Amino acid sequence: MNDISQTQGNNGAEITWAERANPKFVTDHIAAILEKPGPHRLAVPGGKTPLPIFDILSKRALPWENISILLTDDRIVADDHPDSNQGKLAAAFGATSAQILSLKKKKNMRPEPFGLVWLGMGADGHIASLFPVMEAEHIDGPAIIKTIPEPLPPEAPFERLSLNMAALVNSKEIMLVVRGCDKKQVLREAITGKSHLPIAQLFTQARCPITIFWSQS
Repeated sequence: MNDISQTQGNNGAEITWAERANPKFVTDHIAAILEKPGPHRLAVPGGKTPLPIFDILSKRALPWENISILLTDDRIVADDHPDSNQGKLAAAFGATSAQILSLKKKKNMRPEPFGLVWLGMGADGHIASLFPVMEAEHIDGPAIIKTIPEPLPPEAPFERLSLNMAALVNSKEIMLVVRGCDKKQVLREAITGKSHLPIAQLFTQARCPITIFWSQS
């Protein structure tokens, strides 16, 4: 079973473990935010895990014309490349009237504050494309930066674009959708300040509520 509890990060940010973490429950949480008077700026993760949630969310009767969506990160490949998160995002929400933004086109612009930042997390504690060991641009304040994980993951050996930490925490709310028992321990250590991984840095720097949707698989 999932934790159903609230705690506080080292900086006092409220952290909630959600009661459930199935795609419909996560979608309901996102939709409840997007149904409020807008406009809404939503940052979403790439990869395969969000796709079932994208599928349900895109079919909801929401005020899509007031919603803009930006990836938290992407591989630096063509949009029609099989490993492009931008291509998957466009396929998922192209039938809605949402504004689908591009990290490539926003590269030299400061990202505006988000209403919701939705993140996944790797077993190594990386979030977006901010890895424990990487080459990365260093820009003060919210920005879109180029990162190169070290070593490059063999399943996705690409340089990346990513929102930096300042941009990820510049939000009214953050949510994490995480699967796996090993990742739960990474989360616990990050919350209690027992690591310096990117996920721990997020908990340290965030000033907004954080909801964790964790499940075993």
